[in-house]
Amino acid sequence: MYAILQTGGKQYVASPGEVIRVESLVGEPGDKVEFDQIVTVSQDDGSVLSGSAIEGAKVTGVIDRQGRAKKIIVFKFKKRKMYRNRRGHRQNFTTVKIENITV
Repeated sequence: MYAILQTGGKQYVASPGEVIRVESLVGEPGDKVEFDQIVTVSQDDGSVLSGSAIEGAKVTGVIDRQGRAKKIIVFKFKKRKMYRNRRGHRQNFTTVKIENITV
């Protein structure tokens, strides 16, 4: 069984027992989190549910850790204009351990 959930403007595939890395969520490690924006649910018998068939579906999990991703360098350059701009960025993230999917 798996579900496609939407959070932080992105979609993630989640199945029970799996750890997923999503955009930063409010909470401390050990807090329960509930995702209610579900796009699709695939059940064990192979049937796929979406649309009005999954209204009220939820994916629950536990926040595993809060962290920051590896630094990326954003470099802008214009030749012959003496323009260079170098900037770094680290994105915040949250890892969530998926506990169950309810339809």
